[in-house]
Amino acid sequence: MYEASKSTPVVDRERLSAVIDPVVCAHGAELVDFELKNENGWILRVYVEKLGASAEKLSTKDAAVNLELCSNIARDLSPALDVADPIPHRYHLEVSSPGVERSLKKTADFVRFAGEKAKLKLKNAVAGQKVLVGTLGAVKDGVVDVVDGERSFAVPLDDVLSARLVFEFGPASRPPSSGGKKKKRKS
Repeated sequence: MYEASKSTPVVDRERLSAVIDPVVCAHGAELVDFELKNENGWILRVYVEKLGASAEKLSTKDAAVNLELCSNIARDLSPALDVADPIPHRYHLEVSSPGVERSLKKTADFVRFAGEKAKLKLKNAVAGQKVLVGTLGAVKDGVVDVVDGERSFAVPLDDVLSARLVFEFGPASRPPSSGGKKKKRKS
């Protein structure tokens, strides 16, 4: 569904996953994804959630992990990666939650977050647009429905270059109204 980044060196994702996944699981978490990026030096980012988050279709809030868990995973993962040596150059390791604006990569991600707002970047334009922002609908036969107001789009998952949830702040709270009446001061 996704193309490899041009800045990412050729790394055997299966071999890397075979090192990362057991360490993550040993800490009672599940591997969401990982990426290797060059940002003024190489960084291996490992994204984790609570164990069972995918199967139970938990919200991003309910699937979130804490800093202590991420730190413990990183502490044990670092020597495991050193021994297996799946990355042929120096890098920094980061372990974190995928966050509220998490990437959607697998079909199961689109199914899990149906009803949530997402931003999709597409290979081919749909209704003249290569970027869609809307509410994810049902996924059927490799096609996800995306609803934007009154419009609905059928988007083939194979056409998605990248997708992520969109976090929306709730309505702004207003200060309580005094109802137009002035309070009397006590003397």
